Amino acid sequence: MKTLYFTRHGETIWNVENKICGATDIALTEHGHKQAIELGKRIKEEGIHIDEILYSPLMRAKDTAAHISEETGIPMREELRLKEQNFGRFESTPRNGEEFLVSKRNFVDSYEGGESMLRLAQRIYNLLDDIRDEEGDKVYLLVAHNGIARMVESYFHDMTNEEYASNGIKNCQLMQYNI
Repeated sequence: MKTLYFTRHGETIWNVENKICGATDIALTEHGHKQAIELGKRIKEEGIHIDEILYSPLMRAKDTAAHISEETGIPMREELRLKEQNFGRFESTPRNGEEFLVSKRNFVDSYEGGESMLRLAQRIYNLLDDIRDEEGDKVYLLVAHNGIARMVESYFHDMTNEEYASNGIKNCQLMQYNI
C-alpha cells in the first residue's frame, strides 16, 4: 500500500474575503506564503518522506509547492488534472451564497460555463487511479485546492452529497491517505 499526501494552497485574498476562487488564478497573500514555508519546514523537521510534489497549474498552488520544495528539496512537477474546479458564474461570488450552496449539491450542474462535479470526479479519480496503479511505492504530495480536497476525500471515503458539499480543509493543512 502506498502513502499519498494532500495539501491545499496557502491563503489568498479571496479566501480572506470569503469569495470562490475556482479556476480564477489568484495569488497568495503574504500570510499564504508564510503558511507554505511553514508547511515545508514541518515536513522536513518531522521527516515526512515524500518523493515528488505534484501541483495544480494555478499560481496559488504552484507558489505553495515551490515554497515546500525549497524548504525540503523535494522535486516538483505540474499536474494539470489538479487544477481547481471551474465554478462558472459563481467565480468571485461569496462562498456561502445561498444559490451557490444549492447548486453545489447538483453534481451535473456546470454552473453556466464551469465544470460539473461529475467531470471533476472523472479527472481526479483518474489521477488517483494512475498513482495507485504505478509500479513501486513512490510517495506524492498533491498541492491543489479545496474543491480538489473534497474530491480526493470522496475517493477514499463514502459521503452524502450534503457531506461532500460541506467538506473541506484549511490552507496548508496536510492530509495523509493510504492508496
